[in-house]
Amino acid sequence: MRIALVAGEASGDMLGAGLIRAIRSKVPDALFEGVAGPAMIDAGCVRLHDAEALAVMGLIEPLTKIPRLLRMRRSLIRRWRASPPDVFVGIDAPDFNFGLERALRNSGILPAHYVSPSIWAWRAGRIETVRKAADRILCILPFEKPIYDEQGIYAVFVGHPKADSLASDIDTESSRRVLNLEDYTVVAVLPGSRSSEVARLGPMFASAAALLSADNKNIRFVTPIATPKLRPMIEQQIRDAGVQDVFQLVDGNSIEVMSAANVVLLASGTAALESALLCKPTVAAYAVSGFSTLILKGFGLHKVKHFTLPNLLTDEPLIPELIQQAVTPEAIAREVAALLADRPRREAISSRFAKLRTELALNADRRAADAVIDLATRGR
Repeated sequence: MRIALVAGEASGDMLGAGLIRAIRSKVPDALFEGVAGPAMIDAGCVRLHDAEALAVMGLIEPLTKIPRLLRMRRSLIRRWRASPPDVFVGIDAPDFNFGLERALRNSGILPAHYVSPSIWAWRAGRIETVRKAADRILCILPFEKPIYDEQGIYAVFVGHPKADSLASDIDTESSRRVLNLEDYTVVAVLPGSRSSEVARLGPMFASAAALLSADNKNIRFVTPIATPKLRPMIEQQIRDAGVQDVFQLVDGNSIEVMSAANVVLLASGTAALESALLCKPTVAAYAVSGFSTLILKGFGLHKVKHFTLPNLLTDEPLIPELIQQAVTPEAIAREVAALLADRPRREAISSRFAKLRTELALNADRRAADAVIDLATRGR
């Protein structure tokens, strides 16, 4: 069995590596090639191009990279048309992969797409793009499959890889010992992984910490710094708020920091799901530029009631959400303090998040591998 893959960015590389290992456990002589990162290469994929080539962000950078990306896509189409694989798997990177999948499908190659685009949140019309591109869509969220079922598109819910990868037993006390915070009330503070996020939310979070520490002398704050370049900015924000004595900065280790916390305060994003899977009561903030807000409102791109993923996966929203003008130090401090003061509420939230974890931890690698092998076998 020969399988072609294209993964975008580090997250796609990790998904691809897990998929390759799971397929190889069932089909030991399977061969893999495509656009891969280091994890996929270690798992046994022959790299034709580097996955980092697809890691483009912002409004301008993607435009400057379009010619190179189109050349790459054309070269892959030529290669796989001349020597067809049994199946193609596009892993995330929908803007690149859907066009590639459509071209390969028209040549008789069966494509699967791993990770549904967020059609439930914005650009719902992309479901027609999915229909034309993929023979099978592998979903990581439970509510996605029914959307495709209603449209007659073959979809498989495989579970969420994050739920599989995080340790099932959360050792809060051990994490606190590592951070030397055994005797304190701990708030994990994650202002984001991008400079623009940290610039907008960091000062708000630091000022909220000042308000909270004024009322509670036993409170401490810990921030796992996503990348070294963010450290000077975060340090300055903490100094400006006068909370350097109650703040601790850690390079990376976000999982351990959140594990140590009574409450997590974060910028909405991937960290919100990680916090929920760690069973942590959480407060989330979301703030984008005025220009981005106008685009979202003007084109009706945002269709969901909540912006944190865990709130879309539970019957009732459990994460207080502060958005745009509502993101103030006073509002943040109020929400965090309310959670810290209400232990029964925290325990109820943790219990529901533990249930959510079991709903998502389905061994996504194995289920995705089964779906890909089945598609390849049908093609033969």
